[in-house]
Amino acid sequence: MRLTHLKVITNTGEILPEWVNVCKLNHLKKGEMLDFDYKDKKILLANLDGKIYASDRTCTHADADLSTGILTEEGVTCPLHLSTFNLKTGMPENLPAEIPLKIYNVKIEQNEIYIEVN
Repeated sequence: MRLTHLKVITNTGEILPEWVNVCKLNHLKKGEMLDFDYKDKKILLANLDGKIYASDRTCTHADADLSTGILTEEGVTCPLHLSTFNLKTGMPENLPAEIPLKIYNVKIEQNEIYIEVN
């Protein structure tokens, strides 16, 4: 896996979005999930019906790795206590999880998947 990123600071000191190149689009087929780390972030990428989503990879209830969970139309289901998280909003759909996942912006350029990490 290849990770590249660019951090841009304008002459006014504004930090522009930092996008990280994660992988080629064809490496994440429909119904698949991909896990990767970037600095201190543990991130999950999921291809749900052809749309790419990115979120934190760790369940907010019991720190389980969501990349080992189940991907369904409802979202990603934690393998430990079966809370399902909506990948569009990060919100848990059922207990025991109550805290949402962080969601990252995703863009596709020239068949490459990028996520915004700041």
